[in-house]
Amino acid sequence: MSSTDSRAAIFAAIRANRPNIQPPLPEVPLFDEKAPSDLVTAFSEMLVKMGGKVLDPQGQDPVSALRAAVAGQGIIATCVPELHGDASLQIRQILPEMDPHSLADVEIGVVRAAFGVAETGSLCLTDDGLIVNTSGYLPQHLIVLLDPSQIVANLHNAYRRPELSTHRYAVFQTGPSATADIEGVLIHGAQGVRSLRVLFCPKQG
Repeated sequence: MSSTDSRAAIFAAIRANRPNIQPPLPEVPLFDEKAPSDLVTAFSEMLVKMGGKVLDPQGQDPVSALRAAVAGQGIIATCVPELHGDASLQIRQILPEMDPHSLADVEIGVVRAAFGVAETGSLCLTDDGLIVNTSGYLPQHLIVLLDPSQIVANLHNAYRRPELSTHRYAVFQTGPSATADIEGVLIHGAQGVRSLRVLFCPKQG
């Protein structure tokens, strides 16, 4: 018997005689006793620490603030119904059949996050929100719409959200792309978006 046959026989014997034991998974607490009372403020503060910014409507409604932020900024790729069909903007509506590479010349991408995490200032982006996954990474700058009611306190709560098990693609994004060399020089946009702004905007419908 060759060494390959012997190894296969050993593994087959192990599989055949493996005890059928399925112990329950431990219950992981949520640690909500340390959760901040104001999740929007906590999220905003952490977002800024991670290099992101909050887009301030300055008295306007969120949609008007969004249109003002992208006006005259070049090609805009939008995945949200709040921004589309405006002839005064160079809007490229993201469609599922689009070639992911076609977004390489986009200046600002606009997407909606499924939820935010106050503890880390992170945003959960899913395949539904991105439509084409590269819409969150190839644009030079990213504006993310976030429903303020969809902010959880910490990552323990985040990992219990259904998006992480019901979507084909879900990722946490925390601030713009950043890298630092051994001398500690921080560079934004080295491998992804150069800036990330969050606009608090309740989801339509």
